Amino acid sequence: MGRIRKGEICSICGCERRAVKSMAFSTAINALSKLNLKVKNSNARRIYLCEFHYKLFKKATRKDRMFEKWWRGL
Repeated sequence: MGRIRKGEICSICGCERRAVKSMAFSTAINALSKLNLKVKNSNARRIYLCEFHYKLFKKATRKDRMFEKWWRGL
């Protein structure tokens, strides 16, 4: 049983919602810094995001993911 199923809380400061996604700290920190969001524990390996903050993360990384997809196709 994973930490999300056990009721892990979102890793963003001030958010107390339940997490729905987890990801590596290194991949998420660049996008979250663009959004001016602070993480509760900066020493963690993983970041847990609620549905709202995950949606913001996806919007912030949309162009990066699109360019990466294009480069893989060449």
